[in-house]
Formats: sequence, structure tokens, C-alpha cells
Amino acid sequence: MVIVASVCVCVCVIQHHPGELVTKQPLIASMRTVKKETLKLITCWVSKSQDPILVKDNFLPPLLEAILGDYQRNVPGAREPEVLSTVTAIVEKLESAAISSMQEILSALFECTLDMINKDLEGFPEHRINFFRMLQSVTSYCFPVYLQIPAAQFKLLVDAIVWAFKHTMRNVAEIGLNILLLLLQKFASHQSGTQFFQTYLLDLMQHVFSVVADTSHTGSLTMHATILAYMFSLVEEDKIGGLLFNTDSVQAANNAIYVQEYVAQLLKQAFPQLQNAQVKVFVEGLFYLNHDIPAFKEHLRDFLVQIKEYAGDNASELYLEEREEQLQQAAEDKRKQQLAVPGIINPHDRPDEMQE
Repeated sequence: MVIVASVCVCVCVIQHHPGELVTKQPLIASMRTVKKETLKLITCWVSKSQDPILVKDNFLPPLLEAILGDYQRNVPGAREPEVLSTVTAIVEKLESAAISSMQEILSALFECTLDMINKDLEGFPEHRINFFRMLQSVTSYCFPVYLQIPAAQFKLLVDAIVWAFKHTMRNVAEIGLNILLLLLQKFASHQSGTQFFQTYLLDLMQHVFSVVADTSHTGSLTMHATILAYMFSLVEEDKIGGLLFNTDSVQAANNAIYVQEYVAQLLKQAFPQLQNAQVKVFVEGLFYLNHDIPAFKEHLRDFLVQIKEYAGDNASELYLEEREEQLQQAAEDKRKQQLAVPGIINPHDRPDEMQE
């Protein structure tokens, strides 16, 4: 069914110019609906399957043959986001057993999807969510594939992760942060981690600091603190495996001292209104508190409050995350109270066990 619908849509797109307009025609739209629903059914079956070996050996090869080339060849408007969610389901079901197919999957899906979603922050919302969920599952279960791809493609992957956690869509940003933390943890326990950290750690640290200071991302402060604390713990505990600086041009006793100076200079350039003593205390706290996430988070927030006070801005949004948690807890408490009184909640809205 997927193959038949894919061939019909692809042929119509090729024969008509521009192909994007053809995808809006009723007949083609109906074919795409059939294709979408079939992919959703496949995703559901894979997720519920109790036989990963059957999925890998008998189901995966013909499925990939049917969906990957079609997705890659089609115009952006004819690419179904369900292809990405299907791949995510496959990876989550097969876990490391999916590694053998990941080169083929990433070659077909990665660059063409990224090219669709990196033009702006709004187009193809389903594709961007499903794309980063796919990358999260690949990072979690198929990390070794990252060690096999060319350096240029890996650089593109890192750039995509950075772009994700800087995204204005909160769910995309949260997925990007989760991928970044996973990636750091995977490399920290792998022998190739030294090269990765020497190439990317300081740049990634700078990017995370930039979103920490961005008021549109204050709702993710706990995750920002978790990632930064992990980065600084790697440096403090000398788990990098090599130097983060060039000894020919930099004089530093070790990575910890160099990173302290690097971060201090970074902050002074970004916030010239701060005193040297303020920057010094903040940077020292990044090392002293990196094993206590709540304290590390408060340390970050105190620093942000100082910045806002100097700028004359309102710092109340820095407590957005706690406020959201309080409101969610209040809603749950109210729901429990209503459920305890017969007649307040519509019977159809009550939990199944209470209906029984």
C-alpha cells in the first residue's frame, strides 16, 4: 500500500511543475492520506511487536526500501513526517540492533529533512518535531553510528542539535537539550570522547550559556543547569582525556584553569556592565556546585537576576518553571477534589476505574 501510494504521488509530482502544487490536488491528497495512515499503522505494529528479530530480519528491509528513496526523492511538500516517526519506532524497538541500517537511514533522511526545516522556525512543524525525536532515539540506542559517519556530516549533526535547543518551539528546544546531554554522556564513556570534547565542548558550552541568558528559554533552566553542571564536572574531574587549549598559544596549568578564564572572558564580553568580582564568584560557583543540580540552578538564576537588575528588566520570568509546576500541581489537586465529590465531573470524563 505504501509503495503503490508513493509511486503514484511521485510520478504526479515529477510530471507536473511545480510539483508542490500537485500535492494539493484532491486525488493526490487522498493518496497521501492513505500513505500517512498506513505508516501510522506500521508504526503502531512495530511499537507493539514482541519479536524484534522478526521486525529486523523480515520487516525492516522491504520497509526501508519502500520509504527511504521515496522520501529523499520527493519534493518537500510531498514528504510525509510519518516516515520519521516510523523510523523512531523501529529504533526504539530494535535498539542497538538497528545500527546496521542507520547509515542507510541517515543518508536518506537527515540532510534533506534538515534542509526543509532550517529555513525558518515555523515551516513543516510535524517534520521538525519528528526529525529531532528520531535523532534522540538514534543517539540513545545507535550512538556507534555517529563514529562511522564523515566528519562533515557529524558537524552538521552537532549544528542541528544546537539549532534545536535554541529553537523558539519549546518542545523542539527540550528535545534538543535532551539530545545534547545524551551525546555528552555517550562520548564521556567512549574512547573517542577526547577528540569530540576538544573539537566541540567549548563551543557547545558557549551556545548553552547563550540560551540560558535568553528570556524566551527560561522555562528550561533546570535542563540548562543539568547540562552545564555535567560539562563543568567533566572538566573539573579531568575526564576530557586531553587538553582543550593549544599549549603553543595558551599558558594554563590544566583544563579547569583554562575553562575558568575562557568562561570569565566570555561573560565579560557579553555583559560588560558586570564587575570582575561578580564574574569571578559566578565562574567559581560553576565548578564548586556542579554536583548539586538544584544549587547549580539557583547559582545560574542568581547570576541572571544580577544581569537583569543592571539592565533594569523584570526578573520574574526567571521563576517561570517553578510557577508552571505550582500551577500543574494545583490543577491536579483540584481534579482530585472534584473526583471525590459525586456529580461534579461528567461520568464520561472520569477515569475508567472510577466508572467501573
